[in-house]
Amino acid sequence: MYSENLKARCRNGSNQENHSVVTHFILLGIPNTEGLENILFVVFLVFYLCTLLGNVMIITAILLDFRLHTPMYFFLCNLAVLDIGFSSVSTPKMLANFLAQTRTISLGGCMSQVFFYHFMGCSECLLYTVMAYDRHVAICHPLRYMVIMNWKKCTILAIGTWTSGSIQGIVLTSLTFTLPYCGPNKVNYFFCDIFPVIKLACVDTATVEAASFNNVGVIGMTCFLLILLSYVHIFYCIVQMNSREGRHKAASTCASHLLVVTFFFGPCALIYTQPSLSGVLVTPVQIFGNIVTPMLNPLIYTLRNKEVKAALKKVMGSQVVS
Repeated sequence: MYSENLKARCRNGSNQENHSVVTHFILLGIPNTEGLENILFVVFLVFYLCTLLGNVMIITAILLDFRLHTPMYFFLCNLAVLDIGFSSVSTPKMLANFLAQTRTISLGGCMSQVFFYHFMGCSECLLYTVMAYDRHVAICHPLRYMVIMNWKKCTILAIGTWTSGSIQGIVLTSLTFTLPYCGPNKVNYFFCDIFPVIKLACVDTATVEAASFNNVGVIGMTCFLLILLSYVHIFYCIVQMNSREGRHKAASTCASHLLVVTFFFGPCALIYTQPSLSGVLVTPVQIFGNIVTPMLNPLIYTLRNKEVKAALKKVMGSQVVS
């Protein structure tokens, strides 16, 4: 596909001005799944449709039920939007590749996957931290909750998470695609992410790998520690409560958030803190984080939350009547 002379010039750095000799990549997909494409297509299509349906229902219920127009559900609505976007980064292309004879993705498409994956991932990471702060204020300072978590602050926090996520996506995408790519162009993964892609660069990528790893790791670890500290204080406040009903309600609300945080940070920790994790394990862990977790989040919040269930029943009941 590419001449040996062109590859040599690129590797020697004499063609630094043209950083993108490769015009497309080939996604090799999920390993050891030959002959299972049709089955996997149906399975992941069901997962994706459930993700879309569940999160759209959550958003609709929150928007239509005025009782849910509170900071907690405002952030939950943002989470539902992020879950839809996060799942949509890789799933549609993966579904298309299951049915297609070729698994090519354009350079622009690959760049878009890297950008939106880290944009959505960073935004969701920060949003979980904001949601932990919201629960901390609600449980530890209940009388001042609406004063502290006023709508102006909630809006600023939400905009901050989305803006920070977009900056993270731009930085990591720039680090990845300012490298020269001259071939080969086969990405040994089911979507374009930083580390599988930069393995194909024509130059030494140790500096870029370290910068990307530290960038992702610092943000993720900082958010995780802030969430952990919030819940240590929340647990202390719950223990100090005199009302058994109050303790149960507070613990139930926090349990849902802790569960989705575990599902989010668990796969991230395995992938980005264990570089030696075998290829056999990386893909299932990534699939769980990218596809399964966004589908489970609506179930976790609806099954454990009476207010959301009531709002969903109201929405579905009005649709049936109409």
